[in-house]
Amino acid sequence: MAARVFGDRLGLAEAYARLLVTDGVVRGLIGPREAPRIWERHLVNCAVVSEIIPIGASVVDVGSGAGLPGIVLAVARPDLRITLVEPLARRTAFLSEAVTALGLDSAVTVVRGRAEDVVDGPPAGADIVTARAVAPLDRLAGWCLPLARVGGRLLALKGASAAEEAAEHRQALADLGGADPVIHLCGEGLIDPPTTVVEVVVQSRPKPPTRAASPARGRSNGRNTGRGRPRRG
Repeated sequence: MAARVFGDRLGLAEAYARLLVTDGVVRGLIGPREAPRIWERHLVNCAVVSEIIPIGASVVDVGSGAGLPGIVLAVARPDLRITLVEPLARRTAFLSEAVTALGLDSAVTVVRGRAEDVVDGPPAGADIVTARAVAPLDRLAGWCLPLARVGGRLLALKGASAAEEAAEHRQALADLGGADPVIHLCGEGLIDPPTTVVEVVVQSRPKPPTRAASPARGRSNGRNTGRGRPRRG
């Protein structure tokens, strides 16, 4: 399964997996119970999202935590230019060390800050903004849509209730400049369940997020849901 997703970069994915289940656990970035299932619940779960990301895209991963999905996408897709945005120092320290250890420095930038801290900085208007286990869709869009260019997309990794959440927040998304949300099932036929992604295209320039509203990541250890990221303390 992993070989089909990562191809000739499987060895790099294995090196990242080792970092997560060793240093990541010791530093409280993932829970110990996640270590035995790091591949199917986290690495492959994130990597299959690359199938809906165009070649050469610029990607901003909001609330990157231990690097899911940002570092996974960088491993699976060397053509992408990725910025990992994370407000907590101990997490950005791990991210920077991991990027260097994996030799991803030329493709990945680590930024310590919240969404509003980078909205006017590089990269200016990303093609793709990703987020996993961050917040309900309406709040998430408020933080993420301003980071994308007009025509760019938010890809929110969600769970089984994604369709209900998308319907509930459709008007809020429109108010923020987003199109009607579209549900993608990534990795069908490869992983079960597939990764559910809510896509929102930016139709008009949304207002930048306010500091009071931007994300502060909490703990999470669920399976392929809005709570599907490993624990990061």
